[in-house]
Amino acid sequence: MRPARDFFRPLAVGAPEPVREIPFPPSRMIHFFPPSNDKMRSKVPEIAPTVDILLGNLEDGVPADQKEAARAGLIEVANTVDFGETQFWTRVNSLDSPWGLDDLTAAVLEAGEALDVIMIPKVEGPEDIHYVDRLLAQLEAKAGLTEPLLVHAILETARGVANVEEICAASPRMQGLSLGPADLAANRRMKTTRVGGGHPGYLVRADPSKDADGADDIEAPRTTYQQDLWHYTIARMVDACVTNGILPFYGPFGDIKDTVACEDQFRNAYLLGCVGAWSLHPVQIGIAKKVFSPDPSDVAHAQRVIEAMGDGTGAIMLDGKMEDDASVKQCRVVVELAHALSERDPELAARYGF
Repeated sequence: MRPARDFFRPLAVGAPEPVREIPFPPSRMIHFFPPSNDKMRSKVPEIAPTVDILLGNLEDGVPADQKEAARAGLIEVANTVDFGETQFWTRVNSLDSPWGLDDLTAAVLEAGEALDVIMIPKVEGPEDIHYVDRLLAQLEAKAGLTEPLLVHAILETARGVANVEEICAASPRMQGLSLGPADLAANRRMKTTRVGGGHPGYLVRADPSKDADGADDIEAPRTTYQQDLWHYTIARMVDACVTNGILPFYGPFGDIKDTVACEDQFRNAYLLGCVGAWSLHPVQIGIAKKVFSPDPSDVAHAQRVIEAMGDGTGAIMLDGKMEDDASVKQCRVVVELAHALSERDPELAARYGF
């Protein structure tokens, strides 16, 4: 077992010191693009200013015969695009694939100065993070990087969910987690072919009404309510992330045309504590901005509560509702997020009245 004081020491001679606290710039969406696609690569300078995080995807969605082209495209983008305040990430291939090692090596040695975070898919336990942690330290030392690259893991297997707390605590590099609902559904043998979102078969049904004789009429129409397949997993992921000071994200919503259901899924994740979600198509960028930015009415109310509570102790009645120290803590979360987002978005600042 490593002594606690060693946790923040570099794992390789010449590697940068690990971060003590994970930065939290605006992170409402992780927007994916395929670096192997010339047309999409050419649009990166135009897209980058419109998103919080831009991710060059090397893994799922990239055919096997295009893996090397995707890697080369990522390096080209990293060395030619000015990302400004936008974070630049990549998702490498899984650690059990024939491409994962080369992805990590190229990302650090040839694109490390531009990259902020490396996303690791199908993480199943802390041992996966330990391997990546040591390898990145060696590569950073070789590349002469002065800032450590952070690691973001995807929960895509039942074992990964079972080990989520240990994964979050495995390294000071850990930036956050994303839920990967499609792979997780397959691994769990869930009977859904949807990529995220709910399912009409996962429901609760109202009790039957009574017939003329007072007996249950099970044939009469009854109201049904669709339930959230991902509530438990997201909540557990959020708890593990918050406990370890890292950031939870919802992953993909695959039905690009159903923008209403996408917004619903993103909002469920937002209310449960996620800081952002993946966007797979430009239409989902606006949805993520809307959902993961506090509503102006919520910000205004939160400011009123903070002002009315003074030093934040005791309890008061405001608009017929009790507000106390716990209320102030909740309100500060909303107001602090609103201020952080407004620093980069003058239009949003105006809506908040800052």
